[in-house]
Amino acid sequence: MSDAATAIELDHYYPHPPEKVWRALTTPTLMARWMMEPIGFEPVAGNVFEMKTRPMPGQDFSGHIRGEVLEVVAPELLRMTWNDAQADTPTGWIISWRLRPEGRGTRILFSHNGFDPDNPLMQRARSIMSPGWAGMLDNLETLLVQED
Repeated sequence: MSDAATAIELDHYYPHPPEKVWRALTTPTLMARWMMEPIGFEPVAGNVFEMKTRPMPGQDFSGHIRGEVLEVVAPELLRMTWNDAQADTPTGWIISWRLRPEGRGTRILFSHNGFDPDNPLMQRARSIMSPGWAGMLDNLETLLVQED
């Protein structure tokens, strides 16, 4: 595990098979229903994509995400960069979803790494994003139930 000041780490169990959870993590129309609508996303290493959400000017966040898929091991791992597309410099953030079969369901180990522990703006972003990611994982659970 990472240092709490440099990462957001969440552990969530879903009573659904890994293939179903994977499909929700990697299918653009499903991603739009629980996270954000991706533009140009494909679960292929090297794929560059964008996502748009509500801007947060007070947090210096444009609401426009640009990412690149770094690693895909279906249905076990999805790892990508996660940057504010309009920032002067990339954040260096890495988002990972690790799926593990558990009983009849799936455990997701989610991480958002790369927060500079000495940068107050990065630490404020981490404190805001942590409950946001937890809420998205709850939204994912709702979607999975709806898709039964």
